Amino acid sequence: MLLREGLRSLLERFEFTVVASVGDAEALVSAVDQHSLDLVITDVRMPPGFRDEGLRAAVQLRTTRPELPIVVLSHYVETRYAEALLDFHDGRALGYLLKERVAEIEDFVASLRRVAAGGTVVDPTVIKQLVQRQRDPLDRLTQRQRDVLVLMAEGHSNARIARDLTVSEAAVGKHIGSIMAKLDLAYADVDVNRRVKAVLAFLRAG
Repeated sequence: MLLREGLRSLLERFEFTVVASVGDAEALVSAVDQHSLDLVITDVRMPPGFRDEGLRAAVQLRTTRPELPIVVLSHYVETRYAEALLDFHDGRALGYLLKERVAEIEDFVASLRRVAAGGTVVDPTVIKQLVQRQRDPLDRLTQRQRDVLVLMAEGHSNARIARDLTVSEAAVGKHIGSIMAKLDLAYADVDVNRRVKAVLAFLRAG
């Protein structure tokens, strides 16, 4: 709420007209449907889950209105959705900025105006991680994590993996958690789906 109200005050100070200020992703999508907008600014994390609801809402909005200018603010980089957003409308009218950039007020306002005019503004940290993501995602894994992933691909349970690698099940669980994070599967809704997706990533890498 503090960030939202602070942004409203900042925008009005620089002569933007704020037609809606909402607190969750569902309300964001609804507000876009109700108003004719020149720009949408959203946080990545929004209620109810405070994970990536705002970012998923941005992807949804760009799916139905690919020309809609959107600026996404985040404390961290979520490369999966950043790539999805950049795919729409050739990445035009899009901004993906880390929240620390908001403190650089004049640059931030200039970025908003650039996106509203159809330009693209992507935080350097986001660019760096997107470039790194283009490499084989399995390159991020340690040798032990690769060993665990191989056994997962063979269909073994955590208990069997622990026996084969002579480690505890807790250690296997930690390795799997790290694998999911490094393969950008940390926020998948269902654990089984995450496991399957991790195995598919391994198989695609050959």
